[in-house]
Amino acid sequence: MTLALVLSFTALMLLAVPVGHALVLSSAFAIYFFAGLPLSIVVQQLYQQTQSFPMLALPFFMLAGTLMLGGTLGNELLAFASKVMQRWKGGPLATTVAASVVFGGVSGSAVANASALGSVLIPWQKRQGYPSALCAANNSTSAVIDILIPPSIPLILYSLVSGTSIADLFTAGLLPGVLLAIGLVLCCNWIARRRGFTQTDDSASLRELARLAVLSSPALLLPILILLGLRFGIATPTEISVLAVVYALGMSVFLYRDMTWSRFQDNLIEAGVATGVVMLVIMGSAAVGWILTFDQVPERFAVWITETVQNPILIILSMNILLLIIGMPLDLPPAILLLGPIFVPLAASIGMDPVQLGLMMVLNLGIGLYTPPIGTTLFISASIAKTTLGATTRELWPFFLVSMIVLALVSYVPALTIY
Repeated sequence: MTLALVLSFTALMLLAVPVGHALVLSSAFAIYFFAGLPLSIVVQQLYQQTQSFPMLALPFFMLAGTLMLGGTLGNELLAFASKVMQRWKGGPLATTVAASVVFGGVSGSAVANASALGSVLIPWQKRQGYPSALCAANNSTSAVIDILIPPSIPLILYSLVSGTSIADLFTAGLLPGVLLAIGLVLCCNWIARRRGFTQTDDSASLRELARLAVLSSPALLLPILILLGLRFGIATPTEISVLAVVYALGMSVFLYRDMTWSRFQDNLIEAGVATGVVMLVIMGSAAVGWILTFDQVPERFAVWITETVQNPILIILSMNILLLIIGMPLDLPPAILLLGPIFVPLAASIGMDPVQLGLMMVLNLGIGLYTPPIGTTLFISASIAKTTLGATTRELWPFFLVSMIVLALVSYVPALTIY
């Protein structure tokens, strides 16, 4: 049944069927025609996966992000990140990295980050004299920071399939996200020096930076408030997501006073559509997960790997290689939902903490978002920059190298993710 599932899913993906629909159709095909089981099993699994209280955090965090980034606050965040980075050689490139850090504490989605920041920053960087392909490569890789800095939608999805605490995952994602940001800023600086890009004389005074920091502080405080609320047990992740929406509305209505009924409707629709896409993938993955469990694939895979490889270092390396390969054609949410149930028992068999595994999976699959041939942030960034995928790919290697170094640290240094 699993073989029929894999083959039918691959065929549907090659036919460009959306991932969520492909998961449901391939599951139904495998269950009905190869197991002789009723299709009601598929419906049961689709429904059962939606009956999760923590899953309510997804739409509310998405709504909070759209509310905060859709108005004056988003502009203030971008201005603050831009002025801070202008003091660096390669500052325009590094602005994308800094903006990904501050936007990561609000949106939680790498694809949304690449689209929102790229549409504003890439044209500006091109006017500063930076090549289109380099701007696109920088934007596509920096977006991965967004899924490490809390709140993170992929980390919430991993917690659903692994049973790991969302609070622990959010706390663990902070340091790897900062390390990746530092590495990418240094990479931007090195590229600017190596290729002789002139430094812009547009740095702000300390007084101006302080003013921008105060104006953007409501968004900068949000990830801190989320972590404090989770760490000290003030509220559950779902409750905090609701409070984040109230917080975002309060800032827009009372502080910035830029909230209109039309904009509120647009934000609701945007968050609703994004939630619907993710929910369909989650529901389809539940049916696929039932098939894998029915065929005992996770247990057999764990036994086969541990008997074949045995060395924990090589097992972690094997998991990373498999994740990199699967992350190229498959988007991040379905990859987490499909591979999580397989990798969790395998990690447990070698004594790897599930929190560390979750960060390793999210970062690894995040790299897949800009790895050819099917990289979502790569396509978005190249399209915004009006350049070819080939030219963008050739500019990726220094950013890819930095990401792989951080991935190795997360994979083999538990202290970075376990506190």
